[in-house]
Amino acid sequence: MNRQGFPVPIRGRGAASNPDSRYAELVRESFDDGWASDEPVEEAPRTELIIDHARSVIARNDSPDVPFSQSINPYRGCEHGCAYCFARPSHAYLGLSPGLDFETKIAWKPDAPECLLRELGRRAYVCSPIAPIALGINTDAYQPVERRLRLTRRLLEILAETRHPVSIVTKSALIERDRDVLADMARDGLVQVMFSVTTLDGALARSLEPRAARPQRRLEALRSLSDAGIPCGVLCAPLIPAVNDHELEAVFAAAAEAGARSAGYVLLRLPREVRPLFRAWLEAWYPDRAEHVYSLMRQAHGGREYDARFGERMRGQGAYADMLAQRARLARRRFRLDQDLPPLNCSRFRPPSVSGQGELF
Repeated sequence: MNRQGFPVPIRGRGAASNPDSRYAELVRESFDDGWASDEPVEEAPRTELIIDHARSVIARNDSPDVPFSQSINPYRGCEHGCAYCFARPSHAYLGLSPGLDFETKIAWKPDAPECLLRELGRRAYVCSPIAPIALGINTDAYQPVERRLRLTRRLLEILAETRHPVSIVTKSALIERDRDVLADMARDGLVQVMFSVTTLDGALARSLEPRAARPQRRLEALRSLSDAGIPCGVLCAPLIPAVNDHELEAVFAAAAEAGARSAGYVLLRLPREVRPLFRAWLEAWYPDRAEHVYSLMRQAHGGREYDARFGERMRGQGAYADMLAQRARLARRRFRLDQDLPPLNCSRFRPPSVSGQGELF
């Protein structure tokens, strides 16, 4: 703890603490005994992998806030360690902390490809324009452990083989590795890729997203995929009041120059445990503006720091939220990013046959 009672940042990690899961039977509480400020900064804990056997791999949702109803998450937890990640509370379902556990204890599904084949091969399965598969939405499908596990690659190959449309959101340049598969799918209108670019400030990115690709590297990956004919867009997400919200136009401009065709943004979300974890990050890196950040968040959420209701959680309401929406609208028009990505084509889907499953690996 520092002298203000907030955890000291850990080099290479986004969370500075490991609060207990909200489902834990016993809860620990830390306190400042007056000695913590003199202790050396803790070394970054190593990443551990956990086997997560899946009975099914396609998750379904009916949220009106997202443009998909099906998704696949090869991993639970994310090594990128983004301080703001809205998915952190989901780690509590594994009995783990949304803090450091979320970014150091990564659950992966080695049997996910087999599950996907089985689910796509069911007679009742229908590939429709309203139900493409979004790959890696809760956590990034191209986070660092994917480099050696190649789980996302295997899932993508199945979707390519069955000609099933897919959309991807990532902040990783590792997606360039799969440009061959993505380019093949793009020729049939089967893929859309959105790059998450939170900031163009390298120093801010290092503290906010410690193990994600640096912003310029994401833009280079965007250009690489765009040059290969893969439809790409950019998400300036999240917009954090008084931290990176002034960069909205700059991010859109840089993405447009790199080949993006579409752009969007998401206001900072603070569900459950994210709120205190992000507050600790603010107090560590921007203590002079922490209160201002939360004041603007309250302005955007009717007096609360976060409003989880559909239709409100991604954009907010009120004068500040309206200003962001207007700036984004004008910037999209200015940089020619006001067109949707080409619609995904569902007409080419061919369910996997039992006899041909082995050929996919």
